[in-house]
Amino acid sequence: MRTILVVGGGYAGFYTAWKLEKKLRRYEAKVVLVEPRPYMTYQPFLPEVLAGSVESRHAAVSLRRHLHKTQIISGWVTSVNHADRTATVRPLEGDEFELRYSVIVVTAGAITRQLGVPGVAEEAIGLKHVEEAVAIRDQMLTAFDRAATMKAGPERSKLLTVTFVGGGFTGVEGFGELLGLATALTKKYPELWPEDLNFHLVEATGRILPEVTQKPGEWVVRSLEKRGGHVHLGTTVESAKDGHVVLSNGEEFDTNLIVWVTGIAANPMVHNQTDLPINNKGMLVVRADLRVGTEENPVEDAWGAGDDAVVPDLASGPGAYTVPNAQNAVRQGKLLAKNILASLRGRKVKQYLHHSLGTVATLGLGHGIFQYKRIVIKGLPAWLMHRGYHVLAVPSWERKVRVLVIWLAAFVFGRDIVSLASVQTPREAFVTDGEPPAAVPVHAMRE
Repeated sequence: MRTILVVGGGYAGFYTAWKLEKKLRRYEAKVVLVEPRPYMTYQPFLPEVLAGSVESRHAAVSLRRHLHKTQIISGWVTSVNHADRTATVRPLEGDEFELRYSVIVVTAGAITRQLGVPGVAEEAIGLKHVEEAVAIRDQMLTAFDRAATMKAGPERSKLLTVTFVGGGFTGVEGFGELLGLATALTKKYPELWPEDLNFHLVEATGRILPEVTQKPGEWVVRSLEKRGGHVHLGTTVESAKDGHVVLSNGEEFDTNLIVWVTGIAANPMVHNQTDLPINNKGMLVVRADLRVGTEENPVEDAWGAGDDAVVPDLASGPGAYTVPNAQNAVRQGKLLAKNILASLRGRKVKQYLHHSLGTVATLGLGHGIFQYKRIVIKGLPAWLMHRGYHVLAVPSWERKVRVLVIWLAAFVFGRDIVSLASVQTPREAFVTDGEPPAAVPVHAMRE
C-alpha cells in the first residue's frame, strides 16, 4: 500500500489524519503520523488553563483515542529527502531510522521566537503547550503562598510581579486571564491586596491584537489597565537575567514569572533539513490548494499547511497569506485530507478559501472582545461568545462535554486554586520522609 506520512500532530496534522482514515478505502493507503506528544493541544484553551477555568487534560486531545487506524510514531522527523521519498525519524526511545513514504504532509508547526535576549532562555516560559500553561499557573499560585508569609519588601514584590512579552492573541489572552485569577486570589489571601500585584504586558509595536482594528485594540489596553495591568507599547525587553527585566523605555523591575509569547519562527527541521522549497523566512512554500511548491513548479506528492507554511489567502487578494491561527489550521487540515484523496483518485483538487468568521478573545472571567468587520462586541457578551465558539470548535463530543461540565462547575463553585507545583519533584516527600526543608536565613534570601 501507499504510505501517507503526516509530520506533526497539531491542528493541521491531526485533522488531516483524522479525516483521511475516515475516507480512505480499505488497502488504498495507510497513514503514519509522527509526533513527540501523545496529544494535540487545543491552544485557544491554554489561557483558560492558566486561570483554572479549563482542566489541563481537557485542552489536550488524545491522538490514540481518536486516530484508530493511523500508525502513530512517538518521536520527531529530523530530516526529509523528498527526492527519495524518505524521512529520518528519531523515536522517543531507540535509534533513528529511515521511513519510506509515498505522500508526505508537512504540518510540523513552528517554534516561539526567543530573539536572543539575555536571560530569556534561562528564565522565561512559553505558552504553546499544556505543560507550559500548567507550570505558569502553579508558579504563580506558589508565589502567592510564599508572598503571604513575607513582610512587604523587594522579595515579596518580585513574587507578585508577572511579565508577559508579546501582545498577540496568546499574550493578551494569557495576560488577561492570569491577571483576573491573581486579582481574585487576593480575596483568599488576607495578607495581600490587589495593589500588591504588578502585571506587565510588553509589546514591541505600537498596538496589541493586530487582528482587530485600532480602536478595539485601544479599548483592550484601557480595559487591562483599568484592572491594574501595565501595558508597555512600542517597548522591547533588553535583558531578563536572573528575573531582572530591563525595558527599552528605561524601566527596570524584578519579576518572578516571565511568559514569552513574541510570535513564531520557522520550524528548524523545515528550515534546515528538507529538500522542499522554503521562503526567505524558512517557511514551507505551498500553493492555494496546499500542494508544496508554486503554481509554476508544484512538488509532486508533497503537501503542507499550518504554522510552518505560507498559505495564500485568496479571500484577501494577491500577495496575502493566511494568519497562522487555529481557525485556519483546522480548515486547512480538513481540506488537505480531501485534496490528498482527490489526488490519489485522479480527481480535481480544491483551493483553500476561507472568509474569516471574525476574531474573539477572552480577557479574563467575564471580559472579552469580538470583532467581525465593523461589528465590535465588548465585555461579557464577547466573553460568552468566546466560550460558545470554542466549546463547539474543540474536536470530539467527549471533549466538548468535559469542558462544558468544568465551566458549569466553576460557575457554581468558583475556580480551583490548588497549586500542584510539587508534581515537578514527585520524589521529594518520599526521599525526605516528610521532613521540612532547612530554614533559609533572611540575609541569604536577600542575597
